[in-house]
Amino acid sequence: MGRLAGILAVVVATVLACPIYGNPPIAFPDIPGYRTLKCDFHIHTVFSDGTVWPNIRVEEALREGLDAIALTDHIEWTPHRSDVPFPDQNRAYAIAAAEARDRGLIVLNGAEITRDMPPGHLNALFLQDANLLKKGDVTEVLREAAKQGAFVIWNHPSWLRQTPDGVARVTPLHEQLLKENLFQGIEVVNQNEYSDEALQIALDRKLAIIGSSDIHAPMAFYYSLAEAEHRPVTLVFAQVKTEVSLKEALRQRRTVVWWKNSLIGRDEWLVPLLTASITAKSDGYVWENSTLSYEPKTTTLNVELQNSTDAGFVLHNISRYRLHNQTDVFILPAHGSIHLQINVREKLPSVTVPFEVMNAIVAPAVHPVVAFNIATGLK
Repeated sequence: MGRLAGILAVVVATVLACPIYGNPPIAFPDIPGYRTLKCDFHIHTVFSDGTVWPNIRVEEALREGLDAIALTDHIEWTPHRSDVPFPDQNRAYAIAAAEARDRGLIVLNGAEITRDMPPGHLNALFLQDANLLKKGDVTEVLREAAKQGAFVIWNHPSWLRQTPDGVARVTPLHEQLLKENLFQGIEVVNQNEYSDEALQIALDRKLAIIGSSDIHAPMAFYYSLAEAEHRPVTLVFAQVKTEVSLKEALRQRRTVVWWKNSLIGRDEWLVPLLTASITAKSDGYVWENSTLSYEPKTTTLNVELQNSTDAGFVLHNISRYRLHNQTDVFILPAHGSIHLQINVREKLPSVTVPFEVMNAIVAPAVHPVVAFNIATGLK
């Protein structure tokens, strides 16, 4: 195994045994017609410049309730090779896949094609043989990935080391690659960085919207020190939980990113997710059932909003009704509820109340709207 790998295995095993490790499983609901798969498509191990053995990446993912991960070690950058020699670029995947077998986690064979900008780094997923991506210019390598049926993601396009002003741009080389359909996704989130420009590129060029951890250190070490409390994940809406269905969903761009406390994605997928995440029910008009003479009947409606997800939603009331017990912007806590009193001003059998979700993004500076048709209980 090598001295470095042996030391790392002992250290990480100790971290995983510690009761303070990690967060509870990530929770988001399915949407009509699809299962919501929680995925991380950018992960490193000691087989490139990571500091974790591949089986530990499986344990981390299982503890966080992920459905799929991709091991994407660098092809051109393997600084631990003298301590962890390996002749096969698929070796990390083989170890992780064996560890995950029959445990409910999909492990994808991937690799990071590591080049200067342009085009920068790219992850190729669903590979048959990563060894065949070692030689050639970037176009030749991506053509080989395409022959293998890979799904390719442009990684961290606003990374300051390659893009000093932090602005993601499509260069002539990217245009050429797009013309040949040699990459199909783009990271709008990488670790603790988000790019408005990358999101706009995804929308303009019809690329899958991806968010990834790009984790190198043990997950517990990194996220105990980082400002985020969870790894970024891509929520993929697949028909069933299989590798084939996951790939089909990516090719159809059915994705939403969860990063820090924000959700980022196309309106057509983000709104159904929000609608499935938040439920609204009426408790009737205030004092409607009271028998006390000093509690008059009112036209103010009691409504409870419930949130079944890990995201705490920042909601902005954009309805024609004023809220009696909240300002127009309020927080619906994660896995919690909030009681609203809505000044309807008349007795109605149902009320439609739209909210702008301020911590959800469907385009730069654009937030989606979810509307709830609430039955009041009146005939």
